[in-house]
Amino acid sequence: MTTAALNQLPLWNDDATDAGWRVRRSQRARRLGVRVFRDGSVEIVAPVGASARQVSGFVERHRGWIERHRQRTPRVGLAFPPERIELVALGENWRCERRAEPAAGGGRLRALGGDAGGVLELHGDDGDGLLRAALLDWLCERARNALVPRLEQLAAALGVRYQRVQIRRQRTRWGSCSARGTISLNCCLLFHRAAVVRYLLAHELAHRTHMNHSARFWNLVEQYEPDWRSHDRELAHGWSQVPGWVLQALRA
Repeated sequence: MTTAALNQLPLWNDDATDAGWRVRRSQRARRLGVRVFRDGSVEIVAPVGASARQVSGFVERHRGWIERHRQRTPRVGLAFPPERIELVALGENWRCERRAEPAAGGGRLRALGGDAGGVLELHGDDGDGLLRAALLDWLCERARNALVPRLEQLAAALGVRYQRVQIRRQRTRWGSCSARGTISLNCCLLFHRAAVVRYLLAHELAHRTHMNHSARFWNLVEQYEPDWRSHDRELAHGWSQVPGWVLQALRA
């Protein structure tokens, strides 16, 4: 990307893209940051108060690092529809099969399987994006059916209460807990190991006692999850576990 192209980026448009680069404002960000996804796309995270000049300068300083990571990032999992979808957290493996004819009732997806996975029948083409939407809806439903009971069981075991839980298609966060007790979980957690998912659940439940990341918060997390450090490091690089077609659909 040329310097001119950088200067021409509509930086404060949340849909701004240029050759796979995107700038996103964040209320939570305290400094400029960058993420390189497994599909080769780049996201620059900027605090709300950052100026266009600051963002362009940050990108210019880190251009070499970004391009090196883009080149090293394998472009895997981008083909759509995928041949298989492995939900590591659940130990499920689903095979995707295309069907030219419409499904009964006009739906785009039909799941046939059991505890270990099965077949996902995908009906029609994806010219209108409806197949991707149907697969994301299915992923969210699998997450709801699996993660909500796990959260309930863990909360009961730890003696923690929360108000409600919601499954979301978050692009940057694995989970969150609001001051009112709403816990949000990312459907993409299903691509992680069960132990890592359990840590994330414990992490959010610990926020019901400490709404911060203070030393007392981490001490509580350690009581819940003694191996939290290794799991947290795994989540820090967790987007590499998410198939490329999912990342593209989330950012569409």
